[in-house]
Amino acid sequence: MSAPAGHGPVVRRALLGALGGAVVLQLVVLYLPRDPGPLPFPQADKLVHLGVFLLPAALGLLAGLPARWVLGLLAGHAVLSEVVQALVLPARSGDPLDTIADLLGVALGALLARLPWVRRAGRRSGAPVSRW
Repeated sequence: MSAPAGHGPVVRRALLGALGGAVVLQLVVLYLPRDPGPLPFPQADKLVHLGVFLLPAALGLLAGLPARWVLGLLAGHAVLSEVVQALVLPARSGDPLDTIADLLGVALGALLARLPWVRRAGRRSGAPVSRW
């Protein structure tokens, strides 16, 4: 059974919209000028860092954006965000472990986008499927 006409572009637009939302969430989480407050358990922020990089990586790749740009920009942002937190935001601190969590999120997002059942959903979006 084939998808209804127009289904592909609609799904791709939804993926790109979700990517935009994920990037906004990432920017708020990383550059909020104050300390986020008490955490539910020690190092819980590492899971947050992982998640806010995993989502844009997976969504960008599923939407058919070039892998080198998506992964390169996110990896660069992982490092830059910690430098900005350390030097510009007085209530925040740069943490090398956060950078590692960010980069792990990028890698896991890339792997998630390559899972067969996830890639099938991306193909239905009408987006070009990267061969990376």
